[in-house]
Amino acid sequence: MFVGHYAASLALKRFEKRASLGVLFLAVQFVDIVFFPLVLLGVERLNIVEKFTQSTHFELEYMPYTHSLVAFLVWSGLAYALFRWVIVKSHSVAVIVALAVMSHWLLDVIVHTPDMPLWNDTSLKLGLGLWNNAIATYVLEAVLLLAGLCLYMRSTKAVTRTGKYGMGIFVVLLLLINIANIFGPLRDDSKMDLAISVLTAYFLFAAVAFWLDKKRSQRRRKSLQVYVCIWPS
Repeated sequence: MFVGHYAASLALKRFEKRASLGVLFLAVQFVDIVFFPLVLLGVERLNIVEKFTQSTHFELEYMPYTHSLVAFLVWSGLAYALFRWVIVKSHSVAVIVALAVMSHWLLDVIVHTPDMPLWNDTSLKLGLGLWNNAIATYVLEAVLLLAGLCLYMRSTKAVTRTGKYGMGIFVVLLLLINIANIFGPLRDDSKMDLAISVLTAYFLFAAVAFWLDKKRSQRRRKSLQVYVCIWPS
């Protein structure tokens, strides 16, 4: 999963206004941000195989330190500790960031082929294999991202003209990028090229999300809110 991960960032932002949307954009991709350097170091392994599934050109061969169930719990715990006692020193912010990190593994289980181990390469591997259906993969990511956008827009309000339309335009661009990501041909990239392009995208998207979030402010929360997915102000 690629842009669908950002649905969790947008949805979680409504629960804690002090949690930076830019940080949440990095948090939901954190295990991949760790994964690609580990691949380049030879610690984890990725093979580039054209149309390994309908949606990807990658065979994820060995990744217990980032995509195992144990790693999922460890990284989430470390994220909580970092934001609880070092960075923001807030329990609520730490919980939101930890949930963002956790969301990556939970969504990946849906799309991955069985390549996500419980703890090491010899243990049971999980993955429901939605990547074998490119259209279903794209639709799922689009639905998740649009639902996340809806929650974000309904829980915030624009303070500038850019704030009114910017996040919606950004999400549309992410969906267009995902068309190329899922349906596009295999590029003649080395693993180094792949890592650089993916990591650049992650940090660029986070920077854009951080900037656009500054153009909106949190709405005052009521005791009961019913969200209707129409474009708010």
